[in-house]
Amino acid sequence: MLSRKARSDTHGQDSSYFIGWQEYEKNPYDEVRNPTGIIQMGLAENQLSFDLLESWIARNPEAVGLKKNGESVFRELALYQDYHGLPAFKNELVEFLAEIRGNKVRFDPNNLVLTAGSTSANETLMFCLAEPGEAFLLPTPYYPGFDRDLKWRTGAEIVPIPLLKFKRLQNHRLCTGRSFSTCPRTQFKS
Repeated sequence: MLSRKARSDTHGQDSSYFIGWQEYEKNPYDEVRNPTGIIQMGLAENQLSFDLLESWIARNPEAVGLKKNGESVFRELALYQDYHGLPAFKNELVEFLAEIRGNKVRFDPNNLVLTAGSTSANETLMFCLAEPGEAFLLPTPYYPGFDRDLKWRTGAEIVPIPLLKFKRLQNHRLCTGRSFSTCPRTQFKS
């Protein structure tokens, strides 16, 4: 017996994104073997640079040796980590963020929560800030998998905000207001 969520048709598998993904899997681009194939540009991960990464790793094997001071750190990295992110990485990140801002801004690594991508970051926010049936305004274009990943798992809705119409960022309030005022409020909890 499946849960109501598993039986629902809100999983997004019939969205244009996933239909496009199926077409890509049938006919993927390859420079030599299939130059007229499909290039999937809506990926959650960048597969277009694998050849560059693989050749760089082949020339620089020590960079991915998973060693610290000559000792393997594989187990340290492979096991569950602090839910807020690796402290050493967070410390390096706040130093980098301060440096690229001319050290005019300071960041506290304790105020950073690192995630494994934008889906998990947005999902965490939605779980923390919204009840099922409530809505988030999300600027477009956005990763089309959000329609499935975020809406289905959290139960929150996404109201797209079409930002491409506006050339200047100061118009974002106007854009947000239009998007929110045109969505059918009765379908969302307030």
